[in-house]
Amino acid sequence: MTEIRFYHLQRSALEQALPKLLEKTLERGWRAVVMAGSEDRVEALNAILWNYSREGFLPHGSKKDGYPDRQPVWLTDQDENPNAATVLFLVDGVDSAKISEFDLCCEMFDGRDDDAVAVAREHWKLRKDTGFALTYWQQTEQGAWEKKAESAAQ
Repeated sequence: MTEIRFYHLQRSALEQALPKLLEKTLERGWRAVVMAGSEDRVEALNAILWNYSREGFLPHGSKKDGYPDRQPVWLTDQDENPNAATVLFLVDGVDSAKISEFDLCCEMFDGRDDDAVAVAREHWKLRKDTGFALTYWQQTEQGAWEKKAESAAQ
């Protein structure tokens, strides 16, 4: 069954935190889909992943680039998995009907945005009621992740 992790951003913005989590995903040899709330957001994330590090970039693509089977990270605003990813990142409060097709789903939300927190709470309840294994990770003052809660699969 899919494991779902909620990442509560407090110290850094999604634009700083997402690339680091994607790096860890790729280091493990996994592929990822990042589902965002709009095409504009996909384009913004595309620019960030190209330029976020001086050491290099994160290999990724979107429908504008094509060849999803060659992309270890796929950016989209659609509920899809064209690169056969095992990890799904949900940002901007989006939801997916395909969560169970992934091994891991990471829901990232901005703790400084009351609406985003409310949506994350709704998603937590929905996922728990559906029987998924859940963990809640909160960003510390230093920007690291600390596990604050978990709910076993039912």
